[in-house]
Amino acid sequence: MAAMAPGGSGSGGGGVNPFLSDSDEDDDEVAATEERRAGLRLGSGGGLDPGSADSLSPQDPVALGSSARSGLSGEAAAAAVALGGGGETPGRLSIDAIAAQLLRDQYLLTALELHTELLESGRELPRLRDYFSNPGNFERQSGTPPGMGAPGIPGAAGVGGAGGREPSTTSGGGQLNRAGSISTLDSLDFARYSDDGNRETDERVAEHEVPLQERKNYKSSPEIQEPIKPLEKRALNFLVNEFLLKNNYKLTSITFSDENDDQDFELWDDVGLNIPKPPDLLQLYRDFGNHQVTGKDLVDVASGVEEDELEALTPILGNLPPTLEASQTVQNSLLIQKLEDKISLLNSEKWSLMEQIGRLESEMNFLKNEHFAISAICDSVQPSLDQSSHKDSEDSEQNPVTNSSDKGQNKDIHLSKSDEVDSTIPKENFPNSFPRREREGMPSSSPSSKNTVHFDKPNRKLSPAFHQALLSFCRMSADSRLGSEVSRIADSEKSVMLMLGRCLPHIVPNVLLAKREELIPLILCTACLHPEPKERDQLLHILFNLIKRPDDEQRQMILTGCVAFARHVGPTRVEAELLPQCWEQINHKYPERRLLVAESCGALAPYLPKEIRSSLVLSMLQQMLMEDKADLVREAVIKSLGIIMGYIDDPDKYQQGFELLLSALGDPSERVVSATHQVFLPAYAAWTTELGNLQSHLIPTLLNKIEKLLREGEHGLDEHKLHMYLSALQSLIPSLFALVLQNAPFSSKAKLHGEVPQIEVTRFPRPMSPLQDVSTIIGSREQLAVLLQLYDHQLEHEGTTGWESLLWVVNQLLPQLIEIVGRINVTSTACVHEFSRFFWRLCRTFGKIFTNTKVKPQFQEILRLSEENIDSSAGNGVLTKATVPIYATGVLTCYIQEEDRKLLVGFLEDVMTLLSLSHAPLDSLKASFVELGANPAYHELLLTVLWYGVVHTSALVRCTAARMFELLVKGVNETLVAQRVVPALITLSSDPEISVRIATIPAFGTIMETVIQRELLERVKMQLASFLEDPQYQDQYSLHTEIIKTFGRVGPNAEPRFRDEFVIPHLHKLALVNNLQIVDSKRLDIATHLFEAYSALSCCFISEDLMVNHFLPGLRCLRIDMEHLSPEHEVILTSMIKECEQKVENKTVQEPQGSMSIAASLVSEDTKTKFLNKMGQLTTSGAMLANVFQRKK
Repeated sequence: MAAMAPGGSGSGGGGVNPFLSDSDEDDDEVAATEERRAGLRLGSGGGLDPGSADSLSPQDPVALGSSARSGLSGEAAAAAVALGGGGETPGRLSIDAIAAQLLRDQYLLTALELHTELLESGRELPRLRDYFSNPGNFERQSGTPPGMGAPGIPGAAGVGGAGGREPSTTSGGGQLNRAGSISTLDSLDFARYSDDGNRETDERVAEHEVPLQERKNYKSSPEIQEPIKPLEKRALNFLVNEFLLKNNYKLTSITFSDENDDQDFELWDDVGLNIPKPPDLLQLYRDFGNHQVTGKDLVDVASGVEEDELEALTPILGNLPPTLEASQTVQNSLLIQKLEDKISLLNSEKWSLMEQIGRLESEMNFLKNEHFAISAICDSVQPSLDQSSHKDSEDSEQNPVTNSSDKGQNKDIHLSKSDEVDSTIPKENFPNSFPRREREGMPSSSPSSKNTVHFDKPNRKLSPAFHQALLSFCRMSADSRLGSEVSRIADSEKSVMLMLGRCLPHIVPNVLLAKREELIPLILCTACLHPEPKERDQLLHILFNLIKRPDDEQRQMILTGCVAFARHVGPTRVEAELLPQCWEQINHKYPERRLLVAESCGALAPYLPKEIRSSLVLSMLQQMLMEDKADLVREAVIKSLGIIMGYIDDPDKYQQGFELLLSALGDPSERVVSATHQVFLPAYAAWTTELGNLQSHLIPTLLNKIEKLLREGEHGLDEHKLHMYLSALQSLIPSLFALVLQNAPFSSKAKLHGEVPQIEVTRFPRPMSPLQDVSTIIGSREQLAVLLQLYDHQLEHEGTTGWESLLWVVNQLLPQLIEIVGRINVTSTACVHEFSRFFWRLCRTFGKIFTNTKVKPQFQEILRLSEENIDSSAGNGVLTKATVPIYATGVLTCYIQEEDRKLLVGFLEDVMTLLSLSHAPLDSLKASFVELGANPAYHELLLTVLWYGVVHTSALVRCTAARMFELLVKGVNETLVAQRVVPALITLSSDPEISVRIATIPAFGTIMETVIQRELLERVKMQLASFLEDPQYQDQYSLHTEIIKTFGRVGPNAEPRFRDEFVIPHLHKLALVNNLQIVDSKRLDIATHLFEAYSALSCCFISEDLMVNHFLPGLRCLRIDMEHLSPEHEVILTSMIKECEQKVENKTVQEPQGSMSIAASLVSEDTKTKFLNKMGQLTTSGAMLANVFQRKK
């Protein structure tokens, strides 16, 4: 047993797998024992221990036969027989044994030759016949290495189970490597059957994440490492597909069949010839733990004996003649089985003893440290010891095999007796065990702790042996680990901690996952107070691995425990014990565990040494931010970084923090960016303010990045980055204002005394988070109220002299921002909106006085609004830039009192007038209307501005007002359209200037597209009809062009009745008139717009009558124009006309089905392809071509 001693099924030296319960360990032990017994019954030999009791002598022919049948090669077995013969004639091996060994070692050609020779001599061997007649034995890619068991050999599976076993040890906990078998508990991968039901794959699977026992079993099991064979794969595929069909997973089954198109799932014979079909998956699952692999070809029926018959059979079989081969086989099996049983029994006892030894050694060290006075109470303990030793001697006489076990138990008993001494020592002898306050708060474990416990002795004359034998009938279990713990009651605080440290690793795996958080207080208390660093580390490891995938509540509970632990033990132990647990799981495959790490870094930041905060923890968070793929994890990392920024005090880390800030702002996840604005950026700004870098570095750097973007993006601005930097600046406005207040000349006068003025609820914009609330940054709402009162008074009466922080805002920040605004593209709605929101927040935060006296004058100085400045060069001036809409929507809308509204109305009227009179582009005015029109509160105000234009004396201004109505109609409710918009448009439609009348047509078209009130639609229809039918407009080329463009834009989305009765017939008339046009340029222009209109209308359903009477005739007229002017258009028109005529003749035009496209129903695939190709080649309006594919709303 010397070679076997270091190995064991359990963990030696006190090492315990915290995630393997006692029942699991016992099951593993039983499984290993049963596996060995099964291997013995198959006749495969095992490595015998020459030093064990009842071992065979080297000359024993039984032993020689056993070794010859072991997992050795044929030559080695023969050599062993020759060397161990001792002059006697060894037993002859049977041909069947030789054949089995050849097949087992995969010497197939040799076996085939043997089979052929036996056939020729008339002595066919059933084993070889069955093997070579089964095609399943040869359906694999590559052979199995010798000694590992051939898949086709019945009974060969037992080779790895018993015959291939070596008494080798590992370097870890002294465990014996179990050999794997096909269906033992050792080889089953229980990790696949997760109890959380949700198994996600991730590339972050490191070796340290796999439990130690599982890794050892995996490495020692060749069956697990061997790749799946084709035959096995086909069989499993068939069973899986069958299971999917039976359980109505039909779509999954179809997909599975498609992915395995080389296999016929309808026929089992397709798997392999002469292979019986196994039970279905459900039956295999229910029965997988109940069967064992048996090797029927190697088992003699007469050898299937019960265990209790072994003792009786062994001497009888021993007297049989050794020359009989069958008797030798039976005798070998029985003797080897008996020895294996003893080995397993000794292994289990050895495991128990080694665990007790480790536990007792730790207790001995504890007792030595506490200077227990054992000698003072030896007399009281001696009688018990005598009885114990007497019992030990009796036990040793009765069972010499387990003598070593009993000695270990004696040692345990002696020390447990010493533990009784614990109750006799006063607790004042433990001054270093706990703080004084805690010792006083704990009750005494025994009321008579200062005296030895005495029990009444009966006045009897029975012998101690009789007493001992009598008490043995009390059913107590002190032999096991749990029994040992139960038999001893801790009587001091440290004893309790030691007991919890030993028991908790066994308790945790047996608690339901959903309730494991209930163990957190117990684990934390033990980890805090346990004297052994190794045990504390194990307990904290259990804490972080308590739940496989902790949810939010469970993570919060664990974090609460970590913070409580940190408060109790101090920064040194937090760094040494808690941080390593975080570092180990930084790349865990489950995002919930990485989330726990990220949250722990922030929660523990206040309790760590400052050097660790700014180095190790910051580096951990930086790594997770850059590498982690889960949005939730990066969001938690950002929040923890914000907390770190609130505690860091190393100025050298400022630049690293700025780089992290830019990375976080540019993160692709909205969650991460939002967390950056809510937590990280305000915390970083607070630190920047303390360092004096807010106005000198942070804000100027962001502004410079925006300017660089504008310089590089003249042909294509990166609006995403612009939004990133501008939103960061916007989030810094509260910090900037707080800095201005704290550095003001009156800051020393701001004292809280008397009645504090109230702050208006709407004084500041709503903050994105509490960290952006100015009152939170300042310290309190009362302090802020006092500062605001002094701030307004200073601005209104005393000015800004000597106020450096505010002068920087006025003289550097605002001019640079206004310059940037003038360089952005006015047609970019997103950019205009972003800067508008920024200026709105800036003005609302700094207040009305600041806005009126510092912001508005700077804009007005640049804009210089006065009719005296009107000239032809104004078109290229500042009025055409984004400065106009941003000033109107970002500055003038901050406050909504009557005077503020009047100022906004006047500004827009002036801009409309100046742009109109100078013939400048209207993009800046349109941008203002679009931004303001998005808010219904400004609709009345905008209508007031437009009415000013309607009644203006200049036709240019009236024309501009008419075009602005088109932008406003879509967002205004129908009541305002009926009361304010339509009357104004009708007024303009009768304007003396034809250009004004033409300018109203797009607005009328938009009303037809968006309004559903029939009365309004009729009024608009009448007005448009007057434009088309009035003789005075017959030669108005520009009016016809505007109407055709409007029809093409609104036709697909207008009411069907309006489209059928008005739009298509009038397009037909316009096409007829255009045939008579003399000027080719005008004729081509009209024809091009007609083509775009017809292309857009082709997406709509058109009735047969309408098709025959108007649509087809209009297309034919248009084709006449295109034949002379644009042949490429003519090809498309010819195809469309041909298909439409064919459909009409066959009367197969379908009824309308929602938004059914006539292009799809009338035009063949070939025609559609040519149509789309030609459309891509034409140089027509992009907006009109887009309508070709626009569905009817």
